[in-house]
Amino acid sequence: MKWFRKNLVTIILVGIMLVGTGLIAYPSFSDYWNSFTQSRIVMEYADSIANMDREEYKRIISSAEQYNTELRSKSDRWALTADEEAAYNAELNIDGKGNMGYITIPKIDQKLPVYHGTTDSVLNSSIGHLEGTSLPVGGAGTHCVLSGHRGLPSARLFTDLDKLKEGDTFTLTILNEMLTYEVDQIRIIEPSDYSLLQIEEEGDYCTLMTCTPYGINTQRLLVRGRRIDNPNGEAQVIADAIQIEASYVAPFIAVPMVFVLLLWMFLAERARRQDRMLVERTRESLNLSKHSEISEK
Repeated sequence: MKWFRKNLVTIILVGIMLVGTGLIAYPSFSDYWNSFTQSRIVMEYADSIANMDREEYKRIISSAEQYNTELRSKSDRWALTADEEAAYNAELNIDGKGNMGYITIPKIDQKLPVYHGTTDSVLNSSIGHLEGTSLPVGGAGTHCVLSGHRGLPSARLFTDLDKLKEGDTFTLTILNEMLTYEVDQIRIIEPSDYSLLQIEEEGDYCTLMTCTPYGINTQRLLVRGRRIDNPNGEAQVIADAIQIEASYVAPFIAVPMVFVLLLWMFLAERARRQDRMLVERTRESLNLSKHSEISEK
């Protein structure tokens, strides 16, 4: 306790600096970890597709296309019954975890897995497919809608979606198909407005949706893409799916350096105090020795 009381100020200062460093590093660390996890999910998805039987592959695609055909004739496709929701969740669910595929947006450097539904558990780390919209397999008379959060401290997701302009492109990789979309319409709507999410008879669209304005989130930003020809045909997954940006790496270098610096300051201060105590004891010893000699005389 005596040592603790003597070093209380140093301990408090070190604690404050460590907490501050942790708060500064958390967003980058969390975003890196989510990017790492998302890249791993993409690679696992690609592996599952590579090992899929060709007949099973055709069956899954055919079932999704049939689902989209039936969806167009539904009078109220926004309110799914329990049976309809179960049927929806079974489509394109090759791994049993709800992963439909992934979206790549070169303009904002994002490659994100796409899951069924828009529950909090999905949107906190990935992109969700809006129930009641076409499954993302393309084709005339389809309009899929993908939703993602902005401004999460733990992941970028659709944070930079407002940087997309008309003419920019993004791709959906579903099974082994790569669907390319060119942005042709950007709108801001009220949350209750579904008019721009309707399915057009000959349309082949995918709309990306997020909250706006940034940090206020009272409206919805819609970035619609129109399907265009994809010269690459089948999907190609790059093996090195994880590319770490400098902004992610910096905290991992800075935090240990700061910790070592603080530890060095703490130990140096402790050593100085011990030196002072040693000097004081030496002086006391000398004074006692002189006092003893005087007494003897």
